[in-house]
Amino acid sequence: MTPIPALSSVPAAVLWDMDGTLVDTEPYWMRAEHELVESFGGVWTHADAMLLVGSGLLGSAAILQNRGVDLPARAIVDTLTTRVQEQLESAGIPWRPGAHELLTELHSAGVPMALVTMSEQRMARQIAGLVGFDAFTTIVSGDMVQQSKPHPESYLLAAEVLGVDPVHCVAIEDSLPGVAAAVASGAVVLAVPHMVPIEPSEHYTCLDTLAGTTLASLSELYGSRRPAPHSHPTTTEDATRA
Repeated sequence: MTPIPALSSVPAAVLWDMDGTLVDTEPYWMRAEHELVESFGGVWTHADAMLLVGSGLLGSAAILQNRGVDLPARAIVDTLTTRVQEQLESAGIPWRPGAHELLTELHSAGVPMALVTMSEQRMARQIAGLVGFDAFTTIVSGDMVQQSKPHPESYLLAAEVLGVDPVHCVAIEDSLPGVAAAVASGAVVLAVPHMVPIEPSEHYTCLDTLAGTTLASLSELYGSRRPAPHSHPTTTEDATRA
């Protein structure tokens, strides 16, 4: 493992969203939704699918029920997740531009990372297992939290498990609910819009793509948002005192 370079402001951890940020699974979800609604005689449009981007799965299930899917919410979540996993198995992992390269550099430099997703744990572990190395110290999935994004619970939990203060982390997101959750957690937020546009804001930084993003540029972003020097806390208590 390569030591973390002597940059002025290296984040204590990087917290990754998954769908649409790390991997382009949104078309897989849309196909699964369309197939499910159609199987109950309903109509599922692209506009309908866009309503679910970045949302928790149980909330998405309620919308699908309103479109005629006559199944309990838990059964809808299980059906959709299984169908997306089948597509991942057959078609492979569609990495977002620059994501795997940045993931690789951060891992090589020893920067702790978490995967923070509203997808199910089984799917998150499938994708994490196909990265090619043990990238994530922890995975926080939608079935581990009470509140879905845009609530910050998932990001707060990830930081707690890593033993760092979320304000010392960089979170990378692609959706409006995800960006809102990350901002609410106190993290420095990098928004990389994918399916849904995200307007510029003083609360986060927007990039068109992760292509070309490096540990150095991520640290520069972090330093510009968190300019005060800090040491990486090793426990949540230490982080509170920092």
